[in-house]
Amino acid sequence: MQKLLDGIRDFHERVRPSYRERFARLALGQSPDCLFIACADSRVVPNLFASTDPGDLFVARNVGNVVPPLGSEAGVAAGAAVEFATLVLGVRDVVVCGHSACGAMRAALLGDRPADAPNLDRWLGHVEPSLRRMEREPRLDGSLDPEDRLSQAHVLQQIDHLMTYPAVAQRVAAGELTLRAWWFDLAHAQVLAHDPEAGRFRPLVELMDESAVTPPP
Repeated sequence: MQKLLDGIRDFHERVRPSYRERFARLALGQSPDCLFIACADSRVVPNLFASTDPGDLFVARNVGNVVPPLGSEAGVAAGAAVEFATLVLGVRDVVVCGHSACGAMRAALLGDRPADAPNLDRWLGHVEPSLRRMEREPRLDGSLDPEDRLSQAHVLQQIDHLMTYPAVAQRVAAGELTLRAWWFDLAHAQVLAHDPEAGRFRPLVELMDESAVTPPP
């Protein structure tokens, strides 16, 4: 807690003056570019590795960066974030970002879950489709640990789940919305993106260099 309090003091004394005008504008409304769906893991910091400012990202985080398909009772919160970002804020991009060494993926893969955690147990049930998908994605990096391969397959599965939402599917079909599958490699502090042609995740900067005009998927 002391580190948190020290950080607030540092923000107030050092950072706040340079951001005061920006926050004054943001107080009048927001127009983020992207809905960023990420894991609640404390090591994953989208605004840091994407170098974004306040107001750029509409971030939805939960254990395991899960997007339950439309109609799932347990997915109301995630679904509300998707609908608000697309229907109200009009974002042009949705990123689902998984990461390496994900505890949720490990728990789903090994069944290693704490006792007396019925909500967590129910939530991790949403990873079951991703477990099946991992077996259907032979081109995912075979050198990765199983939990990391599952994490990558899980990101792709959440992209499919997003398409069950009419607010998403209609805008994707109209060319008004792009879905992007990303994965953050913690050990190398590197963002990877899924390359549909290669069928695997590749460093995002490589894909950006190969496509100077159109952003990679």
